[in-house]
Amino acid sequence: MTAAAPRSAISLAALAVTQVVAWGVLYYAILVAAPAMAVETGWDEQTIFVAITVGLLASAVCAVPVGHWLDKHPRRVMVIGAGVGIAAMLAAAASPNIWWFAASWLVCGAAQSAVLYQAAFTVITHRYRTARRGPLTLVTLAGGLASTVFAPLTGWLIVEAGWRLTFVALAAILAVVALPTYAFTVERSWFHLEAQRSGDGAAQKIVRSTRFWILTGSLALLSFSLYAVTLAAVPASVEKGLSLQAAAWVLGLIGAGQVLGRLLYLAVPHTAAPWIAPAIIGLLGAGALTTYALATGPVAIFATAIVAGAVRGALTLVQASAVSDRWGPDSYGRLNGVLSAPVSALTALAPGAAALLATATGSYEAMALLMAGVCAIGGLLVIRR
Repeated sequence: MTAAAPRSAISLAALAVTQVVAWGVLYYAILVAAPAMAVETGWDEQTIFVAITVGLLASAVCAVPVGHWLDKHPRRVMVIGAGVGIAAMLAAAASPNIWWFAASWLVCGAAQSAVLYQAAFTVITHRYRTARRGPLTLVTLAGGLASTVFAPLTGWLIVEAGWRLTFVALAAILAVVALPTYAFTVERSWFHLEAQRSGDGAAQKIVRSTRFWILTGSLALLSFSLYAVTLAAVPASVEKGLSLQAAAWVLGLIGAGQVLGRLLYLAVPHTAAPWIAPAIIGLLGAGALTTYALATGPVAIFATAIVAGAVRGALTLVQASAVSDRWGPDSYGRLNGVLSAPVSALTALAPGAAALLATATGSYEAMALLMAGVCAIGGLLVIRR
């Protein structure tokens, strides 16, 4: 084992830990805190969730320039991103009104683009290049634990100290864990890119290609359909006759299924054509959403929820590898930023769209069946691409 190997293992473990913290603080905590915020402040809960959605859209918009900067200055981008996230959490904690909070969460969304999966995937792809599959899987498995750790922690802190002090405490955790980790373990630049700054022209050619935008459209449809159905698991399960408590378990099992799906992704052969994995996701996803939509009784609902979660979990890794599998790792940050922007935007809109579609079609079952068709189209689009 070379001297660099232990250091690489430590850096990877540190990056995985920061994903747990960053997702927990900047994404999941607000989902737990929103009801308590509405009760204490009198702000409309729906307006709070609109602000959260706007923050996610800001993350999507920022993905393009941030991805370009991650190719050049990964350490600087991630340190600044963490610092902005900390400031946004503290500003949100001090919010005197809903508009202040909305502005704070807009800034938080910008920070998310520099510290969540997009940033971590860029670092891993450049650091490990052809050996990236294992590290990508490890980091996404860690990210999947964020809600398990931070949802109950946030809930307990809110009960004990209120949501404002909870945000301050969470900002402190992010500062203690993320800032030093990024400063000491993330590379300042990528040596393999220093000698080929002409890569911008190649990246521009790829972004203008039909193949790139068909791939982007495919992943956007896959993501939108799977997230629309799985994030609506609670009202859909209640519609099927489950109690609220049982419906909450359905959502939890979808999260557990994600971990399973990310492990199963490793079973796809390294030598497989790059279109095979997203095509499989589309077809499996269509089947999973259909069976989930038609499932009746707790056992069938729980089982199909796990399968749907597994497909969604595997999709995360399929998207993470989509650019590098087709065009190599050299311009990964820039290309993945462009690809991620519409995918993230549609994902942010998925929960609201699911509710609107359920109303328009008459039920969450009909909405899920419609999304199964969308998922199949997403898989078919990418065949041979």
